[in-house]
Amino acid sequence: MEYNFSNKLAALKPSAIREIFKSLTDPTIISFAAGNPSPESFPVEELKALSAEIFANESTTALQYSITEGYAPLREAIAARQKSRFGENMVTDRDTTLVVTGGQQGIELSCKAFCNEGDAVICENPSFIGALNAFRSNGAKTIGVDMESDGISLSALEETLKNTPNAKLLYLIPTFQNPTGITMSLEKRLGVLALAKKYGVVILEDNPYGELRFAGDDLPTLKSLDTDGIVIYCSSFSKILSAGMRVGFVVAPSEICSKMVVAKQVEDVHTNIFFQMLCYKYMTTCDLDAHIAKINALYRRKCNLMLDCIDKYIPKDKVEFTRPEGGLFIWGTVKDTTDASNVVKLAIEKKVAVVPGSAFNCDTEAPSPSFRLNYSTPSDEQIIEGVKRLGEVFAAL
Repeated sequence: MEYNFSNKLAALKPSAIREIFKSLTDPTIISFAAGNPSPESFPVEELKALSAEIFANESTTALQYSITEGYAPLREAIAARQKSRFGENMVTDRDTTLVVTGGQQGIELSCKAFCNEGDAVICENPSFIGALNAFRSNGAKTIGVDMESDGISLSALEETLKNTPNAKLLYLIPTFQNPTGITMSLEKRLGVLALAKKYGVVILEDNPYGELRFAGDDLPTLKSLDTDGIVIYCSSFSKILSAGMRVGFVVAPSEICSKMVVAKQVEDVHTNIFFQMLCYKYMTTCDLDAHIAKINALYRRKCNLMLDCIDKYIPKDKVEFTRPEGGLFIWGTVKDTTDASNVVKLAIEKKVAVVPGSAFNCDTEAPSPSFRLNYSTPSDEQIIEGVKRLGEVFAAL
């Protein structure tokens, strides 16, 4: 039988990262292609004890249907933590905190709430492939604005806003951006807010890495700077507690969240209630700040190790790398080329997997001179050997 798929999905390509995972069954391949938190970051013993406590004392709540908005104690704890970490304006009287199934669902629900078929979402270029595919799957067009060393180009953003009257969302990862690792400057954060207000576009701020700072000074979130109700803030427990739990959250004006709740009821009714309870228990009975400090110490060491190896083994005249102050990623850009796909292929031949930059482009057909490296997942030994092999690739070019 010939299948006639929907227009929304017919042209949608699978995530290049997920496809790369399929090729990593060879144990001799060193993978810098993942975006996973380090297994060393999981508080296994604490979660084991808290799980036993939940099943001993609150099993019915943990195993029964629950409300779509999320486990009320967790929602309150999230709101309190956001205020304490990022300022009182993070959650105002006009806002609602909504628990979602991973930050990915928060992104998808935001698009579903605002975008009709053919509407545009303006994004940093490059940007997170999961978000780009979420927008495309809802029939929205992704329009990219190039990145600079301190974030999105404000002049190019204004030009794009002027020429895109059907833009409904501006999707940004201001802190330790995926894939580049770049952090947007305060000047640009203020500029982005001013442009969004001027052109009447809602900002979707994705901040899954915001607490993973291991160098430099904190910067205010866009949400904490917003006085006009134009920012939807999306984050997650995936990078600070457990990725497999799939517990994320949205903080946004209540009018927006009410639409997202209706859409979520259609998708999955509610986020896994047991894992919501487990997150709440960890937040309120364990020292989450101390746990995050340990993660950041781990990632500081791993990032510095990878950068040291890059400086040692990869010729500076051939590749330029970002030097992030947090998050999970380093972005390499090959000089004197517009397409680094051959580098990615040669790396695989050397048994090293990296993600081609083209996977993160808003234009799915455009080439990229760049590639993404991850330092959180590989071991120290793999980082050293893998970067050394990459150096051999560039030496041979």
